[in-house]
Amino acid sequence: MIWLRGGGVLVGLLVGVTSLSAQAFDHQHAGWTRLLERHVEVDGGVGSVDYDGLAAERPALERYLAALSSVTPDEFAAFSADERLAFLINAYNAFTVQLVLDHQPIDSIKDIGGWFRSPWKRRFFELLGGERHLDDVEHGMIRPWFQEPRIHFAVNCAAVSCPPLQPEAYVADRLDTQLERATRRFLRDARRTRFDGSRGRLELSAVMDWYRDDFERDGDTLGAFVAARIAGGADEGRAIAEAHIRFLDYDWDLNGRRSPR
Repeated sequence: MIWLRGGGVLVGLLVGVTSLSAQAFDHQHAGWTRLLERHVEVDGGVGSVDYDGLAAERPALERYLAALSSVTPDEFAAFSADERLAFLINAYNAFTVQLVLDHQPIDSIKDIGGWFRSPWKRRFFELLGGERHLDDVEHGMIRPWFQEPRIHFAVNCAAVSCPPLQPEAYVADRLDTQLERATRRFLRDARRTRFDGSRGRLELSAVMDWYRDDFERDGDTLGAFVAARIAGGADEGRAIAEAHIRFLDYDWDLNGRRSPR
């Protein structure tokens, strides 16, 4: 906008520049989606990532990461709540991919950092005005700011037992649908959730043990959270909700696959 009277010209130009800056970030995360569509496969609640293929497209990944890092705290504060949550989920996942690529070849993300330094506490990227590690994003931002238990089926820790990286970015205008779909796919996968009605036993991913408090917030129970998404009827729902819970072993092998030759 340019106004044509006196100092209004400068004011109008400044307003226009500010508007362009606020609109600069792509909330559809299109660059990230393009990479995910080409290099991620999901089978129910299990996913695999073509890290070789992503390495071959490293410049495209770095452009997306740079766009994330360029967002200032003030710009982030002006995002809607769903835009902020989608931004942080995608940032966690994309920077996790960067971490893996930076240390290839590895058999597990736990190989990064050795015995005394967690890969999730390595400060290796810039986000929202500071040098960050992955735990900053998940435990310092996502969990306390949003109190949304379904994020545990959206953030991906690059291991076989992790909820899968999806072949699309999370976006604000579909965020609730995407989170619920990811949650249901994971919980309905027999490799992730096993209910034995005759024995009254429910086996769940260790993720649900580590973050049990998140799933049981507001008076809910872990069994009820699961039953609401996998039960075939009211009777089965009650049985699942009341079942004895056991947690499955966690496979920390890298969630990778080879590019076709």
